[in-house]
Amino acid sequence: MEYGLVGATGKMGKEITAAFKDHQLVLAIDSKGEQLFGTPKVIVDFSSAGALSRTLTVCARHKAALVVGTTALGEDDFAALRKYGETAPVVQSYNFATGVNVLKMILRDYAPLFEGWDLEIVESHHNKKKDAPSGTAVLLRDASGRDCPTHSLRVGGVPGDHSMIFANDGEVVTFSHRAIARNVFAIGALRAALFAVSAEPGFYTFEDVLKQSKLV
Repeated sequence: MEYGLVGATGKMGKEITAAFKDHQLVLAIDSKGEQLFGTPKVIVDFSSAGALSRTLTVCARHKAALVVGTTALGEDDFAALRKYGETAPVVQSYNFATGVNVLKMILRDYAPLFEGWDLEIVESHHNKKKDAPSGTAVLLRDASGRDCPTHSLRVGGVPGDHSMIFANDGEVVTFSHRAIARNVFAIGALRAALFAVSAEPGFYTFEDVLKQSKLV
């Protein structure tokens, strides 16, 4: 698979390069510029929301599918992604860890049973993460169907911890996910890229990838 990578020299870029070791990097973009070695079938972007417009322009130039794991996206960004999805496959997620997406499905099914219980979210990430709450916290909150307080910690080198805490006067139920290493997101990005290169045009989530790939 020929692929392109936005943010190629960043921490996630290096993890993605390692996870994609059996595939061919033909387009590398970073803050210093662009290196082109061929025509990418899919472009992967885990960089920043500010880079999305450029990423979409490059995707359109090569008619490439897109896998985007950037957080802090706004309504205009999603509108642009959906618009591009009319002509090419787009896979978007705030988190490409399989466990997080399974947790999202669990919450969507079972959170209504906790009606009347308090719910709060606690999430921890490394001290270089800029956005708070995390995109994953937003994803899980939306899956619960409730607007609830979210507490964000930015400490050390934590890849990502998320806890959904339901409680009433007599019980506490906690749903948690811990990313032990950053490469889990890169492995998920590879699954999404392999899906995208053969998918029909459209806007997909990583949950769609897992379901259609029969991984869960």
